[in-house]
Amino acid sequence: MEAQWNPTSYPQSPSVVFLLVATSYAWLLPVASPQRIPTDPQAAPEYAHSIRLDGDIILGGLFPVHSRGDRGTPCGELKKEKGIHRLEAMMFAIDLINKDPELLPNITLGARILDTCSRDTYALEQSLTFVQALIERDGSDVRCANGDPPIFTKPDKIVGVIGAAASSVSIMVANILRLFKIPQVSYASTAPELSDNTRYDFFSRVVPPDSYQAQAMMDIVTAMEWNYVSTLASEGNYGESGVEAFIQISRETGGVCIAQSLKIPREPRPGEFDKIIRRLLETSNARAIIMFANEDDIRRILDAAKRNNQTGHFLWVGSDSWGSKISPVIGQERVAEGAITILPKRASVDAFDRYFRSRSLSNNRRNVWFAEFWEENFNCKLGMHGKRPGSLKKCTGLEKVGRDSSYEQEGKVQFVMDAVYAMAHALHRMHRELCYGYPGLCPRMASNIDGKELLSHIRAVSFNGSAGTPVVFNENGDAPGRYDIFQYQITNRSTAEYRVIGSWTNKLHLKVEAMRWRTGDPSLPASVCSIPCRAGERKKVVKGVPCCWHCERCEGYHYQASEFTCELCPYEMRPDANRTGCVPIPIIKLEWHSPWAIVPVFISMLGIIATSFVIVTFVRYNDTPIVRASGREMSYVLLTGIFLCYAITFLMIATPDVGVCSFRRIFLGLGMCFSYAALLTKTNRIHRIFEQGKKSVTAPRFISPASQLVITFSLISVQLLGVFVWFAVDPPHTVVDYGEQRTQDPTSARGVLKCDISDLSLICSLGYSILLMVTCTVYAIKTRGVPETFNEAKPIGFTMYTTCIIWLAFIPIFFGTSQSAERMYIQTTTLTISLSLSASVSLGMLYMPKVYIILFHPEQNVPKRKRSFKAIVTAATMSGKLTQKGGDRPNGEVKTELCESMETNTSSTKTTYVSYNNHAI
Repeated sequence: MEAQWNPTSYPQSPSVVFLLVATSYAWLLPVASPQRIPTDPQAAPEYAHSIRLDGDIILGGLFPVHSRGDRGTPCGELKKEKGIHRLEAMMFAIDLINKDPELLPNITLGARILDTCSRDTYALEQSLTFVQALIERDGSDVRCANGDPPIFTKPDKIVGVIGAAASSVSIMVANILRLFKIPQVSYASTAPELSDNTRYDFFSRVVPPDSYQAQAMMDIVTAMEWNYVSTLASEGNYGESGVEAFIQISRETGGVCIAQSLKIPREPRPGEFDKIIRRLLETSNARAIIMFANEDDIRRILDAAKRNNQTGHFLWVGSDSWGSKISPVIGQERVAEGAITILPKRASVDAFDRYFRSRSLSNNRRNVWFAEFWEENFNCKLGMHGKRPGSLKKCTGLEKVGRDSSYEQEGKVQFVMDAVYAMAHALHRMHRELCYGYPGLCPRMASNIDGKELLSHIRAVSFNGSAGTPVVFNENGDAPGRYDIFQYQITNRSTAEYRVIGSWTNKLHLKVEAMRWRTGDPSLPASVCSIPCRAGERKKVVKGVPCCWHCERCEGYHYQASEFTCELCPYEMRPDANRTGCVPIPIIKLEWHSPWAIVPVFISMLGIIATSFVIVTFVRYNDTPIVRASGREMSYVLLTGIFLCYAITFLMIATPDVGVCSFRRIFLGLGMCFSYAALLTKTNRIHRIFEQGKKSVTAPRFISPASQLVITFSLISVQLLGVFVWFAVDPPHTVVDYGEQRTQDPTSARGVLKCDISDLSLICSLGYSILLMVTCTVYAIKTRGVPETFNEAKPIGFTMYTTCIIWLAFIPIFFGTSQSAERMYIQTTTLTISLSLSASVSLGMLYMPKVYIILFHPEQNVPKRKRSFKAIVTAATMSGKLTQKGGDRPNGEVKTELCESMETNTSSTKTTYVSYNNHAI
């Protein structure tokens, strides 16, 4: 008994109202039945619009037998593969099931197959046929011309629908079928939108959705290291949903940016595809084009690229609508070369090949479109009223598929058969549940097959499909994602073909070595907005386009911490050669072989040799009058200071450690302190003697050698006390000064190993010695009038004047180079040479004349006659007066007068002799 449709059980929406009106007219449509094709080639065949196969259970079928027609006509040219191959696959699968004793035994499947003409609105009209049996018919207002009530043809009751192909068609049809609870299994619709189980709850498919395909394409793009791509979609659910899924995945995963997302209109105007190519060229760096487009649009976009001389520029990544089809690339192989395409994993069904090759006009009359296929396939015309115009040859009817024409199984044949088998397995499960042990259809299934119950059985099926791959559905009715990845390659023989280069099953497996770009070129092309930054460069991302950036080198002491940041190296480190990390700054010190060290060491060694020679000479001639008159004790103290001034050079150049730094603190100022303390004591003694002589003839106190030593070492002890306080406050240690040679170029940066002696500490250490030197200079100036016959005041004066000049030159050189990169070398060399020159001046002016007399003029090294303190003071006074008169007399008169005065003074003195050392000034 037929089920009666109750209008109140369905929502009264405008779409439903439209359906009611449409179906009311559909009642009056005659049911198309297979038309017998005449065997007479001269007879005109009659073409119908549907195929009907009788059976106990009727399945609906939707196939794009014809392409979309031009404006005003719903249907266009016949589709040999996507139309005829697929619908024949459905009929072949039904034949196999009906012959299978294990699957639906004693039950035959029938079919009602319709042509969608690749247009969703036309398919909607055609699919009304599937719901006619579920609508209650009211003929009370309809009467025949003779007054009799109308006789309605009983429509077939469709329990399930196989199809459609295009996603847009499936979406349109699914909206109707769900209202009448008719399950639908598609063999080619892949739009992600159809996975929404709340809107398309009666829809299932044996092909994976484009969300899997989009993920596979994203994995391909990532594997090719492309991060800047454009998308191109045919207007409609398939193209737009596929691109939207790809864009969504790119946002979630990151790393891939969409340069442009273009859409191909359903009804493109002339020049539309050339305009699309020009727009894609606006972002020429985005060479990879992700395409979710139908077969016709793919062919026309390739043709436009060829017309615009862009062969080899674009890197096409096509969806399963391109797959491994030949039709889109015929005549434009070069522009399609290198295209990567994706196709659900499939295999050719050999049994279908044998079946289809055996089809002829005589044995395939159930296919109402087969005659049209025959004309198209063999390029001939059936009789005078054949569909194909022109003066073509007439068909004989003896042609054979595959022998007289090319033949290759269409890619979705496997899925069409799997969809039919899925429906059959679900019906078989339902039969076992409702009609267990009953042969054929039991009343419960014969009267009504509940669509919702059948859907639950469809979702639960699991079997090996026609190609040996498992057929299962998830909770949304989707098949698992399994894809083969192809590349369109031109071989060395100039033949083009699709080659399998990988697969995707939840994960990409790509054989990059098998890929070819342009003829014979294995290198990977680029599709990036910006080239990768080199090592040591950071990315400065363009706002809003994370895949586009400018490369900025990490400058100075910065290194590349991450892809987008540069960070400053620690103070004691510098960037490595690639600026990807930091390495320790090399540590240097003043080396002995450096020119900055060789010169002061050479001077110091000469000075030490000369000083040692003087000391040895003085020790050897220790009791001679000149040595005794020089003040032996003070001379040895002074020579010790001179020796230390030379020796400090070696400490200043030696590798710093705690011991060296300790000795530097002690001896840096000690040598000068010894020298100038002794000279100060001498000059002070001379000054006191002559100042005292102006007042009385009594000798001043503390002029004996012992007193002089006490005074000298008292002055030296102040220096040592300061050094010991310095040791207590700040123990000596070494430091590495990274700021002294921290140049702008990190490769020239060096850390200087040095003692922890600041410039201020150095000045404080030398300050006391400089104070002694200045004081000594003052006394030398005061005693400059003492006759050279009686004292060393003048040589000491010249020594101090020269020393002051040396140290006045030292100060600006030392502090003026504090910012120089060669600071360590310049300052150390300047200091050591200044100390050596000071010592050399003292040694040369005070002791070399004496050594010269001792060694080369021993006749002058004889005792002088003793002079009393009074005589000495009187001579000094007269010398002062004569000096004043000398300003008014010619040169030489002063000396004559002084000589005469000296002779007079000498003649009045007793001729007794005393030690020169005791009274010599």
